[in-house]
Amino acid sequence: MYLAADSASSSGGGIWGLVLPFVLMFAVFYFLLLRPQQRKTKTRNAMMNQLKKGDKIATIGGLHGTIVELNSDTVVLRVNDTVKLTFERSAISSVLTSAPAPSEKLEKAEKSE
Repeated sequence: MYLAADSASSSGGGIWGLVLPFVLMFAVFYFLLLRPQQRKTKTRNAMMNQLKKGDKIATIGGLHGTIVELNSDTVVLRVNDTVKLTFERSAISSVLTSAPAPSEKLEKAEKSE
């Protein structure tokens, strides 16, 4: 009899004692894994949407080049004066330098005159 009474009182908060560890594990999982990955995906999508001709980029394979042509799913890169290569848009790792906007080119031309 004493054994049954001790086990009932040591169970704590009943269902909350069982659910609370799972809630805490999910919260830790969310803040350490899911949320940073969502931020990384958001910044990568923003970078991909801002690509334009003249941007100097690096691919995931380590190739550096300048964007010559953009399509919805492919990018044509100029690696040197004679070599042009076509890549999937998803192969772009980072933008090294961005091409100036057309209005910036006009402003620079007017200032140099």
